[in-house]
Amino acid sequence: MSRTAMPGNVLSARVIPVLRGLDTDRVLEVAAVLRRNGIDVAEITMESPNAAASIEAAAGEGVIAGAGTVMSVAEAEAAVAAGAVFLVSPHTDFEIVRWAVDRHVPMVPGAFTPSEVAAVWSAGAAAVKIFPASIVGPGILKAIRGPFGDLPLIPTGGITADNARSYLDAGAVAVGVGGWLTNHADLEVVAERARATVEACTP
Repeated sequence: MSRTAMPGNVLSARVIPVLRGLDTDRVLEVAAVLRRNGIDVAEITMESPNAAASIEAAAGEGVIAGAGTVMSVAEAEAAVAAGAVFLVSPHTDFEIVRWAVDRHVPMVPGAFTPSEVAAVWSAGAAAVKIFPASIVGPGILKAIRGPFGDLPLIPTGGITADNARSYLDAGAVAVGVGGWLTNHADLEVVAERARATVEACTP
């Protein structure tokens, strides 16, 4: 079993914004604001309007674009064809994981328990999405890293600039930050929150 690691440029800012439910024009607006404030990555969820078109458009603008909420192999295929360089799911679907591993596409399935984490890592995941992280807080990362060592964990759910650092200090390689950052109607607020999040996540 081969494993394709997450690209270093995805993890370098240690922040993975999740753009959910936005149309293509808004994706490009938000992604541009994020880039101006130090975040070059955008995870665009597949249930968003015209998600594949948004991924293609964002990648064309130089965004390091990934696909989130990937629920089937068909969605994985569409996302990668559009230019997604990584895939994320809220759950574990081993068919999707195998598809991604066979094609050397970094795949980050969702997991919550030690058994789920072990299973997806053994299947070839590039990293493991701990979701929903807000249910238990940063402590779960320390607990999981005890037996699993340096396995890359990306907590998502309820993360803001106020608590992102605590997840990184607990052992996360990056944090997924959703609607708090990306869904505010005022792009100036998006910019302020992007700056605050990058500052909080800077070593």
